[in-house]
Amino acid sequence: MEPTHLFELVIAMFLAIIALHYAAHRLGLPPSVALLTGGALLAFVPGLPAISVDPELVLVIFLPPLLMDGAWSIAVARLRRHVIGIASLAVGAVLFTCAVVAVVAHLIFPSIPWAACAALGAIVAPPDAVAARAVLQRVRLPRRLQILLEGESLLNDASGLVLFRFAVAAAATGAFSAAEAGGSFLVLALGGAVVGIVVGTAWFKLVRLLGDEYLIIAASVLLGWIAYLAGEQLHVSGVIATVTAGLIMSWHQHTVLSAAMRMRGTSFWTVMIFLMEAAVFILIGLSLRDVVERGGGLTTVIATMGLPMLAILVALVLARFAWVFACDFAVRFCAALGFAQARPLGVGGATVLSWAGVRGVVTLALALSLPEGFPGRDFILVTSFAVILGTVLIQGTTLGRVIAWARLVEPESERARLTMSQAEAAMAQAQVEVVQNLAYDAEGKLIHPQLLERYQRRATSIVDYAEKTEQYMPVLHAHFDVILEAVAIGRRELIRLHRAGEIDDETLLELERDLDLEELSAISAKA
Repeated sequence: MEPTHLFELVIAMFLAIIALHYAAHRLGLPPSVALLTGGALLAFVPGLPAISVDPELVLVIFLPPLLMDGAWSIAVARLRRHVIGIASLAVGAVLFTCAVVAVVAHLIFPSIPWAACAALGAIVAPPDAVAARAVLQRVRLPRRLQILLEGESLLNDASGLVLFRFAVAAAATGAFSAAEAGGSFLVLALGGAVVGIVVGTAWFKLVRLLGDEYLIIAASVLLGWIAYLAGEQLHVSGVIATVTAGLIMSWHQHTVLSAAMRMRGTSFWTVMIFLMEAAVFILIGLSLRDVVERGGGLTTVIATMGLPMLAILVALVLARFAWVFACDFAVRFCAALGFAQARPLGVGGATVLSWAGVRGVVTLALALSLPEGFPGRDFILVTSFAVILGTVLIQGTTLGRVIAWARLVEPESERARLTMSQAEAAMAQAQVEVVQNLAYDAEGKLIHPQLLERYQRRATSIVDYAEKTEQYMPVLHAHFDVILEAVAIGRRELIRLHRAGEIDDETLLELERDLDLEELSAISAKA
C-alpha cells in the first residue's frame, strides 16, 4: 500500500470514529461496542484492503500513553491502601485464569501441547486497560471497586506478558520451570519499577529546568513512550516502568505544573487519548477479516470452532468469578477472626468486580505475535478475537445493569472525611487569613479594604453553604445560570465589536480568554 493511501485510510478511520461515537451516543450504547462492531463491518466492505496489524507496533504506539493516562488520573492514596487486593487481581487472578483456560483448551483439543494451551491462557487472562477504561467511564462505582479495577488494568498486562513469553518459549524448547518464571517476573517487575522511578524523577527535574509550558507539555506527552521503550530496551517490564513513571508524575503534577500548563496540557491530552482509545477498538474490528480468513472463512470458523470458543469464553468468565469470590470469602474469614482491616466486598461487589473483566488490544496483539507454525495458532487467534468480541459486547453492554442490580453502597471507611463543600470552606478560610495579613501595610494601615471585604464575604458564604448544602443548591444553580447567561451576552457583544471593526484581533482574543475562564469556572462550580 502506498504511503498516501495509508494516510487516507487513517483519516477515514478518524472520520469513522466520530460517526460511530455519535451513533453510540444517539443509541445509548457504550462507544467501545459501536467502534468494535463498526470496525468489524468496515473490514468486509468491498474494495477495502485487508488491514494487517503489526502487534509489536500496536503495543508500542497505544499501550504506553493509555497506561500513562490511567496512572496520571488514578487516586494514589487509595492505590496504596488497596495494593493487596490489586495484586491479587493483577497477578493471582491472571495466573488462575491462565491455568483454567489452559486445562479447558487441552481437554477440548488434546492434540495441542500444554505449552500452547498455556499461551492461549496467558493471551486471554489479563483484562485490558483500554477496554476497562472505556467501560468504567460510563458507570459509577464505589471508590473501592473503582480503584481495584483501575489498578488491576494498569498492572495485569505485565503478568500476562511474562506468562505469554514463557509459554511460547516452552512450546519452542519443550522445557518450563515455574521457579524460573517466578524469578523472572520479580526481576522484570522490580527492574521496570526502577526504570520508571528514574524516568519519572528525570521528568520532575526537567520540568523545573525547562520553564516553557509548551516544552513541558511536549516532554510530558513523550514520557510514557520513553519509560516503556527504556524498560523494554533494558529487558525489564515496560508496562511497570510506564505505570511507575505515571504515578510519579501524578503525585508531583499539583506542585510543579502551573494552572496554564494543566489547562492546556489536559485539553491536548484528553483529545489525544480519546482518539487513541477509539482507534484501538476500530483496529480490533478491522482485524476481524484477517482473523476469519486465517480460520478458513466465517462459515468454517463458526462450524469448527464455535463451541470450543464458547467453552473458552465461559471458562474465562467463570474462572474470574471463582477467584474473586474465593478471595472475598478469605477476606470475610479474616474479618471473622478479628482482623480489622479485612472488609469483604459482599455478593454484589464481588459480582460487579467479576463481570468487569473486559479484554482488548493486549489480547489481540499477543495473539497476532504468535510465530508462524506455532501449535494451534489459528485456533488461538480466532478464540482470542472471540473473547474480545464476547467480553466487550456482552459484559461491556450489561455492566451498568449488573451495577444497578447490585445496589452498591459506598462504605463509610471509603468516604472522604470532608465533603467537597467542606474542603472548599477550609480552603476559603485559609485564603481569607492570608489576605487579612497582607491587607495592611507595615504601619498597620488597611490598604486593601475591598479585597479584604470580598474574601471575608466569600469565606462566610462558603462556610454557610457547606453547612446548608441542600438548602442552597437550587439558589446556587440559579446564581451560576445568571453568570453563564451574562458571559454569553458579553461574548456576543465582544464579537459584534470585532465584526464592526471597533476592536482588533488581539483585544478579541484577550477578552475572549477572560470570558472562557469565567465560563469554565461557573460550569465547574455549578457541577
